[in-house]
Amino acid sequence: MQKLFGDGGSRSGFSHILSRLTEARVDSMGILGSTGSYAYLTREQRKRVATLAKQHAGDIPMMVCVGAVSTDAILHLADDAQAAGANALLLPAVSYQPLRDEEVFSLFETVTRHVSVPVCIYDNPGTTHFTFTDELHGRLSSLEGIRSVKIPGVPDSPAAATERVNALRQHLCPGVTIGISGDAYAGLGLNAGCEAWYSVCGGLFPEMAKQITEAAAVKDHQRVTALTAHLEPLWALFRKHGGSLRVIATAAGVLGLTDMDCLPRPLQPLSAGNIADIAHVISMLELK
Repeated sequence: MQKLFGDGGSRSGFSHILSRLTEARVDSMGILGSTGSYAYLTREQRKRVATLAKQHAGDIPMMVCVGAVSTDAILHLADDAQAAGANALLLPAVSYQPLRDEEVFSLFETVTRHVSVPVCIYDNPGTTHFTFTDELHGRLSSLEGIRSVKIPGVPDSPAAATERVNALRQHLCPGVTIGISGDAYAGLGLNAGCEAWYSVCGGLFPEMAKQITEAAAVKDHQRVTALTAHLEPLWALFRKHGGSLRVIATAAGVLGLTDMDCLPRPLQPLSAGNIADIAHVISMLELK
């Protein structure tokens, strides 16, 4: 957020969002991910965000994204996150120059040797413009400390989704989990065997997200499919606006949790018409 700690209102807004998560007793918290605008915040801001989040999280496990362009910056951010009480780290392959597979492997090798908490591979080509191969995921999973892979999505059919998850799993070392990302694919991914959902909307609507993950935990595939299909109007907004960030930021404002203009520049808030559309979807789906 542009003024996350510049005034009491913004800090209060973040606290309100965190309180929704703790009241829902979520399984874990993901802090400073892409929807948390980590790439736009300074090291000091990120340190304060992680510290505040841990104060709210209590005994709820907290994973903090430490993505940055340089390895040195990542190591500093990892130190800060661990000092704040992070239970795990989320690491994307962020760069200005295109990265080669060997450079990405070296990055993860360096970070996992440096830290004392588990690391999740953040596979997000839409923002980092680096595409992990299954073979690279397999090599990385052999590093001590790698415990999960956050994949960006799965194919649109149940059979193809299962095939995709199984194909990746064949490359991973035992004990390394697969977590689905891209909320529109949550139902497909969970039903296909992903052990976790690294959710965007769960950060704002935790009760709804818990219904989906609880159904997945007991392998109620029909309920998982029904619950995620019900949220198609929300997924449609994500597609319309090129991702979840602007939609979720707007939704936080519509709910009165943050200012309507809470994005870091150069990102700007949506138009009044788009805000009205998002408010309508929230009301229609009874998202609170």
